[in-house]
Amino acid sequence: MGEFMTSLLGPFWGPPVVSLLGIVVIVAIVLLCVAYLTLLERKVIGAMHLRKGPNVVGPFGLLQPMADGLKLFLKETVIPTGANPVVFVVAPMITFILALIAWAVIPFDDGLVLADINVGILYLFAISSLGVYGIIMAGWASNSKYAFLGALRSAAQMVSYEVSMGFVIITVLLCVGSLNLSEIVLAQKGSFGLFNWYVFPLLPMAVIFFISTLAETNRHPFDLPEAEAELVAGYNVEYSAMTFALFFLGEYANMILMSAMTTILFLGGWLPPFDIAPFNWIPGPIWFFLKIVFCLFVFLWVRATFPRYRYDQLMRLGWKVLLPISLAAVAVVSGVLVAFDLLPNAG
Repeated sequence: MGEFMTSLLGPFWGPPVVSLLGIVVIVAIVLLCVAYLTLLERKVIGAMHLRKGPNVVGPFGLLQPMADGLKLFLKETVIPTGANPVVFVVAPMITFILALIAWAVIPFDDGLVLADINVGILYLFAISSLGVYGIIMAGWASNSKYAFLGALRSAAQMVSYEVSMGFVIITVLLCVGSLNLSEIVLAQKGSFGLFNWYVFPLLPMAVIFFISTLAETNRHPFDLPEAEAELVAGYNVEYSAMTFALFFLGEYANMILMSAMTTILFLGGWLPPFDIAPFNWIPGPIWFFLKIVFCLFVFLWVRATFPRYRYDQLMRLGWKVLLPISLAAVAVVSGVLVAFDLLPNAG
């Protein structure tokens, strides 16, 4: 594709056009997946509650996301009196844009990536850490104590669990010897198929990482920022119409992104479970998509199953349980790799 566009448009215009087309395709796919993730969530939780979920708008309820989007689009955007209008509007835009630009380094297949940079995991971690700014800005600009308290709780929660998430990522990087996401996936390729994936040797780390992604995306049972009974509706209490929709889209896009990170770090990315027929007949992007769907299903399963944590329980879990375990795991994994001469690129 790149060579064709370069030969068609020349070396000056070809690469930018290819990048632009890649961006448009990725954004369109992510937004479509976000729309239908909302429907999947309602259908899955409905099934777990022994009810049908949305089934009226379109066949089997398939047009429900379009109806929801149209409803929010047609509503009036209300900016509260006393709010900072610029920051109030920019905050949801930041949350939404950060959820999209992180996809620039996600490899969908071997070589199928928009920007194959050598510090891909560092880029992802930086982008996910910046998400806290959109929430803090939204709470402060709303000129409401409820929204501000919700924003502070959310910021503290996200920062707390990012620490554990960082140490978990370090354990994977120690095993790989590279920060390139494609290299992380290829390091899990081997003759034992899915047993080469890091989810098996690093199972406790995979569990801690998934718990941290639940807290990072403000999902159940760590959805304290949206604890209706305590704070009305958290940091987005003053938002309506499309500004609210951008927060909503950002949250669900982050869920998909964190599922993609889990897939890359622990589930072998685009690799099939076994490199034999019929598994290797299925293209890599399909395997990548199916693994992301599995991770998202677990997100929804957790929401339908567990009660919400108290805030002190959430903080205790992050700082007194997950952080010591992940820190100890870095030391243990490093020691094992050095003791058995398993360090990558040792030669």
